Amino acid sequence: MSSIPFFTLNNGVKMPAIGLGGWGGEKPHEREAAREWFLTALQSGYKHVDVAQIYGTEESLGKAVRESGIPREELFITTKLPAGHHSRVAESFQESLDNLGLDYIDLYLVHFPFPFAYEIAFPKNPDGSIKVLDSPSFVQIWADVEKLLDTGKVRAIGVSNFSVKNLEILLKSAKVIPAVNQVELHPYLAQNELIEYCKSKGIAVEAYTPTGYQKVLSDPTITELAGKYGVSAAQLVLAWHLARGCIAIPKSSNAERQKQNLNLPTLDPSDVAKISALDKGERICAKLDENGTLFGATAEQLGW
Repeated sequence: MSSIPFFTLNNGVKMPAIGLGGWGGEKPHEREAAREWFLTALQSGYKHVDVAQIYGTEESLGKAVRESGIPREELFITTKLPAGHHSRVAESFQESLDNLGLDYIDLYLVHFPFPFAYEIAFPKNPDGSIKVLDSPSFVQIWADVEKLLDTGKVRAIGVSNFSVKNLEILLKSAKVIPAVNQVELHPYLAQNELIEYCKSKGIAVEAYTPTGYQKVLSDPTITELAGKYGVSAAQLVLAWHLARGCIAIPKSSNAERQKQNLNLPTLDPSDVAKISALDKGERICAKLDENGTLFGATAEQLGW
């Protein structure tokens, strides 16, 4: 079993390759309860936790950090700009700092390429579809995020849910190359082209939904290889991410599984290839709805 490595981002900041995903659920009591499993994760050795203002778990994480007694400089905290806050990036960033009760954030991501029409989480049209705006563009939003670096309150900035198509558009005018692109990534959605492109530009790739839930974890190839290494299916898949040079943020509220996810095997290259061969381009989390959109954006807009 190997210890969790750190990846060095394109600005020199070191980021733990395994973090804890911080989605807490839809209900207020679920989000408040996240403090407990954030705390067990920190006590188990996690140094990297990923939340978002839209998750409603920033306050819970801040409480857990303070209760843990772990020095702030030993932790890597990520949060994200909500898609509805495109017109007030600096203010929204400060709200996240206040929610967390921290002086700085390690990584701040643009959560979604396209701005929502209203500030509420998922503003809907009469037909139930989510309303997005054509303006401002993510190029304009990114320019405002770049300015946050001048505050000294964020160490690195990045994006989430960006395709090769949209990264190419962004990089034509960006003054700062995103340090990270966080996307859905697992054995059924290997994102080979995107990973290759990001690496060529010095952008680290971070996987959300990294294990692919039970759909991937129950795959016969995964269970067979997990048995070979004497680990859980989740540990095997997380090890696959590391072998590919990707960061992963599995979410677990179970203390034992949290510990397991920090104790990963080193995979034989042939086994990495076997897992990669499971790729079928299947999205499990961020997938198109019955209207052919994801949060109001079409597949063409998303670059899918």
